[in-house]
Amino acid sequence: MAGKISMGARREVVSAVMERYRSAGRAEKGRILDALCATTGWHRKHAVRALRPRATVGPRKVEAPRERKRRYGATVKDAMTALWEASDRVCGKRLKVMIPTLLPALEQHGRLQLGQADRDPVLAISAATIDRLLVDVKLVASGGRRRRAGFYSAIRREVPIRTFNDWNSPVPGFCEVDMVAHGGTSVAGSFIQTLTMVDVATAGRSACRC
Repeated sequence: MAGKISMGARREVVSAVMERYRSAGRAEKGRILDALCATTGWHRKHAVRALRPRATVGPRKVEAPRERKRRYGATVKDAMTALWEASDRVCGKRLKVMIPTLLPALEQHGRLQLGQADRDPVLAISAATIDRLLVDVKLVASGGRRRRAGFYSAIRREVPIRTFNDWNSPVPGFCEVDMVAHGGTSVAGSFIQTLTMVDVATAGRSACRC
């Protein structure tokens, strides 16, 4: 009989046992579910969902959609924006591991004042959630321009680049290289540029200006 009855018959079966299921104890609920699954051919989890109370609205008793409770509010987003700016606008993956160091520093200097209810989510937030929270902030910071997907994929395939989390115990000789342009807000005309190299293992630093 399982799986061979019509949808209308399945709804009638659910309606017939729903009240008994709600008021039953744990063992009795298990027996009701077993019988319902055998009759309808449903998976046990689907049967549990079918017997769950539903909120209805309007004259036609349409099921009201559940509103997903937001875990991260405006305060957390503002804190993540401040942390992102303090980290020189790094990606969520790098910012995640920097938060335990940056957050106390910003609090110490009065840049952030978070209650414990907001501080805990900031420390526990994932890298993916950081990127989702800051989508509009990054868009405004870039002047409304979105970066083309895959624009640097060819370079990434050809040049091995170590990210923030990749420096575990590097031997001397692995360096971070950065070019600093001393042109202010404009790159027009002539100005000094500094090429800096930092040995990650020894913290040795060298600079060349041109």
